[in-house]
Amino acid sequence: MLQKQKSFLKGSLISFLLVALSFSSFVFAQGTEEKKVWRTEDAYVSSGLADARILIPFLADDITSSSVSSMIYNGLTKVDKDLNVIPDLAEKWEVSSDGKVITFYLRRNVKWHDGEPFTSRDVQFTYDTILDPKAGCPYSASYRDISEITVLDDYTIRFDYKRPYAPALLKFGMGIIPEHIFKNVSDIRKSPYAREPVGTGPYKFSLWKGGRYIILEANMDYFLHPPGIGKYVYRIIPDQSVQFLELVTEGTDSMDLNPYQYIYRSNTPEFSERINKYKYLSHSYTYIGYNLKSPLLSDKRVRQALSYAINKKEIIKSVLLGQGEACTGPFLKGTPFYDEGAEGYEYDPVKAAKLLREAGWADVEKEGVLKKGSLEFRIKIVTNQGNQIREDVATVIQSQWAKFGIKADIQVMAWSAFLDQFIDKKNFQVAILGWTIPSDPDIYNVWHSSSSREGGLNFVSYIDPEVDRLIEKGREEFDPEKRKVIYNELHRRIAEDAPYTFLFFPYATPAINKRIKGIEPAPAGIGYNFIDWYVPQDEVKYKF
Repeated sequence: MLQKQKSFLKGSLISFLLVALSFSSFVFAQGTEEKKVWRTEDAYVSSGLADARILIPFLADDITSSSVSSMIYNGLTKVDKDLNVIPDLAEKWEVSSDGKVITFYLRRNVKWHDGEPFTSRDVQFTYDTILDPKAGCPYSASYRDISEITVLDDYTIRFDYKRPYAPALLKFGMGIIPEHIFKNVSDIRKSPYAREPVGTGPYKFSLWKGGRYIILEANMDYFLHPPGIGKYVYRIIPDQSVQFLELVTEGTDSMDLNPYQYIYRSNTPEFSERINKYKYLSHSYTYIGYNLKSPLLSDKRVRQALSYAINKKEIIKSVLLGQGEACTGPFLKGTPFYDEGAEGYEYDPVKAAKLLREAGWADVEKEGVLKKGSLEFRIKIVTNQGNQIREDVATVIQSQWAKFGIKADIQVMAWSAFLDQFIDKKNFQVAILGWTIPSDPDIYNVWHSSSSREGGLNFVSYIDPEVDRLIEKGREEFDPEKRKVIYNELHRRIAEDAPYTFLFFPYATPAINKRIKGIEPAPAGIGYNFIDWYVPQDEVKYKF
């Protein structure tokens, strides 16, 4: 039975946690490299704006589904704190001299959460499913060059490629699913295991209450070592102000602070006494995506004009309160692949007005509205509910565009409806969204024309044969200097075409209760070593 050690929580929140955290009973000890033993019986309660959609790793194309899945499943590889590719389910691998054959040697002490042994047949089944068009995997383009998968024995598997593929080892970080669970499933998306997953990861699935919370419990048989925290609870709280209230009243242990919360609301002795704040450049960017199939937006000059009409510095100052840096392309700032010389679309009202005139748009009636013939320049900006930054960005852009005679309406909706009804079906004109930036610069899944199908990640329908050629060339090139040249050119070309207005890289500003120990910020952020986080016995909040 759960025993409450502190009295911060009241009413319905106590009821929620009593229900959410009392599904199993265990106590365990974890040893560290210093040979200290931490006895932890605690739960870590995080919060986020949106619910997950599906807990199958290669179908998880939203941040919540992906992050929760990553705690349940393992890939063959993973990245360390410095973003180097290291072994996970694979103990080691060999790459042929021509880069076209990769042989993985798997760990022998791994079991699925239901007790069945993990073998190379699970790996083969996973990648066969990813490559099956019926599965509709949004990441399948990363694996299309695999020509053959050969199981050599229970713990050895070989992948043959049609051509060398530079990001291959990183891409093998995709979570592996169990063959014995899914082999007779006709539609993997509709399987009950899409919501009740069985993995090999450090946490086992326990409960998912749609729209409320997801609960995971520590895998005591995890092949590395048991996690330092007994239960992980993800609470869906679609309002950042409510998230903050829950954080300071200890209804949750963590949240991602928005700029106002980071600078002002958390700048108190009471907050600092109990909660740590972190800050680093996020591996993500926020952008405005233009649907190139919209008649208003198919002309490159119009998109360029819209970009020049946006004052990014004002947005970073007024919306982010300075907690971000301007972005000009799809690569991480500070890496060799990000071209500082690419067109950044600094605010330029003269260029914006000129391009709009060249595209045939003019305020001939002097009413403050651009027209082309009888057609008014009126567009709709869509974004997701609960993300105050995106909502505020939309409002600022609406105001900035209005100065040029462009009338923009804003529609904000729940995340699942936003994706299902608008983004996946390309039923939008302008969308404000963000992308996480992977360690490798390969941008095939988002920018290649083959990803512009319905449900694909290239939902703005950007198609450029030269961009396709460069993307394909970059995937085959292993030389870092040559890759730099390729991706710098891609950066410049995409910026020139302006299918997005790249807005900014936000600073990541997570806040975590101080009773959580073992957090070590690194280039990979702070979550890379979550299984090593722990709570000292004298600070345990929830006992099982």
